[in-house]
Amino acid sequence: MNLLGDPAFRAVVLGLLAVLVVASVAGFAFAQRVTGESGRDTVANVNARIRSWWLMCAVFTAALLLGTMGVILLFALISFLTLREFITITPTRRADHRTLVWVFFVFTPLQYYLVAIQWYGLFSILIPVYAFLFIPLLNALAGDYQQFLDRTAKVQWGLMLCVYCVSHMPALLTLRIPGFEEQGPKLLLYLALVAQSSDVLQYLWGKAIGRHRIAPTISPNKTWEGFLGGILCATLLGTALWWLTPFQPWQAALMAAAITLTGFAGGLTLSAIKRDRGIKDYGALIEGHGGVLDRIDSLCFSAPLFFHLTRYFFQP
Repeated sequence: MNLLGDPAFRAVVLGLLAVLVVASVAGFAFAQRVTGESGRDTVANVNARIRSWWLMCAVFTAALLLGTMGVILLFALISFLTLREFITITPTRRADHRTLVWVFFVFTPLQYYLVAIQWYGLFSILIPVYAFLFIPLLNALAGDYQQFLDRTAKVQWGLMLCVYCVSHMPALLTLRIPGFEEQGPKLLLYLALVAQSSDVLQYLWGKAIGRHRIAPTISPNKTWEGFLGGILCATLLGTALWWLTPFQPWQAALMAAAITLTGFAGGLTLSAIKRDRGIKDYGALIEGHGGVLDRIDSLCFSAPLFFHLTRYFFQP
């Protein structure tokens, strides 16, 4: 599919470009006017986030333009980076090293190879069935039984979250929907737009009118006002973008609601993991955002649901 020749794709990219330009100009203006150390720090953080959004949008768009293999390679790299971030904060023992070699260099590339050859049957069960059974066997063969269950579960969860869940994003390009053939990149773009806008809008609504915290000990910045405002606005955005998808407007509304709600669940769950490990971010690779996993935590939960809902209801 020639994405550059697709009016819907061009419209969304130009819309994103306009939003980034406005945000950059506003950030520059605020930086010139703000006074006080606290205000300058806040504006500096916001501008750092905007600069990172420019880079992330550019890389994502370039991958889409390169086609299916470009998208698969991008998300394979994202899985590798997020898995590394997750394992880094998870205590491991010497006996786990062989297991981690299998996780990083066998199961991760194999999962994406299955996406590339469109073997849905094995793609959908490789990690939650075969890898989940093989990982404890490897740990048992290593002969170290100390904290065996904890160590095994942490590696399994990291593989599930960072590889299995993330791999459902490029898998959207393999769907064969009547009347929407070879337009999977637009489905992926739709998912990313709704999920990421929900994160941003929940943050903005929370800052503006947030008063009642949802889970103070897990994520102090998440409020009911931010949650409701962000979910509603992102769902309206997803509904308005129905023309980017094979959905009717009411179907797009339901899909957007599913994406935003599961995205919130992903963000809250991964915040709980960070609190358990006593860290603020999973890494520092993305300026202003933290690690890669900090940026895609909502997508880790929403991508599998969106993929399977779309496949079940729209692919014969």
